[in-house]
Amino acid sequence: MAVVTMKSLLESGVHFGHQVKRWDPRMKKFIFAERNGIHIIDLQKTIQSIKEAYDVVRKTVASGKPVLFVGTKKQAQQAIQKEAERCEQFYVNNRWLGGMLTNFSTVRKSIERLIKLEKEDFSSFTKKEQAQLQKEKAKLEKNLSGIKGMTKLPGVIFVIDTRKEAIAVAEAQRLGIPIVAVVDTNCNPEGIDYPIPGNDDAIRSISLFTQIIANAVVEAESETGLKIIETLNDDEGESATEEAKTDDEEEVEVDVATYESSPEAPAAVAPVEAVEAGEAASATVEPIVEEDKYYAK
Repeated sequence: MAVVTMKSLLESGVHFGHQVKRWDPRMKKFIFAERNGIHIIDLQKTIQSIKEAYDVVRKTVASGKPVLFVGTKKQAQQAIQKEAERCEQFYVNNRWLGGMLTNFSTVRKSIERLIKLEKEDFSSFTKKEQAQLQKEKAKLEKNLSGIKGMTKLPGVIFVIDTRKEAIAVAEAQRLGIPIVAVVDTNCNPEGIDYPIPGNDDAIRSISLFTQIIANAVVEAESETGLKIIETLNDDEGESATEEAKTDDEEEVEVDVATYESSPEAPAAVAPVEAVEAGEAASATVEPIVEEDKYYAK
């Protein structure tokens, strides 16, 4: 049984949005409050959205249709590839080629070319020809390796950061393919079939969401489903740590198989009870996000 706890969401920094000045007003319904110049996402609505997305992915896979994982930002590349391979689905984690869905027949020709090059013996060619073929193979492999076995359009696509993957979202909308996407406070949730409000910049947050969707695929034929644990002990609320949004996120080593924060991590947010009551954090609590850790977006 897949389990999602409120503690795991807090420790992964799912509730941290962008600076207030960078918000999209259409995300207002998913925002709980503002703290120290940034928006705090309502985790109750995040949990509800996770349930809906989980059920949709399970039903899609159970009906025999594939799932396409899409996330080309540096923070998402490793998690997207690892979880997609774990659940034996398709992924795009380097670059979204225009027409990858709307012009799929042409993309299939490129995939067939890649498969042919992989079987080719280059020893009979000159050194110059070998170099050219190796270069062509590397380029195709970089962009198409994740969808090499995809023979038909996906039944649903899972997207990290709808702003960056705007072309993928537009193509899916045009073809009527359901979209499950993580939307941050600077994104537009309109047009997304199953938006999941949450932090789309922190590695831990991205890894957690991707793992949940992958679990839905793995358990597509299981009757157990998803279990949500919303209760928090006092010490768990105190130990929630912030996943700061920095330009160096991709350099952090994170094991996507586990999302437990280290015991040495300092407390970055006030207890959940205080946040839910709408009370201001005490003077002893550190700022939620340091000014020099904002994403330059």
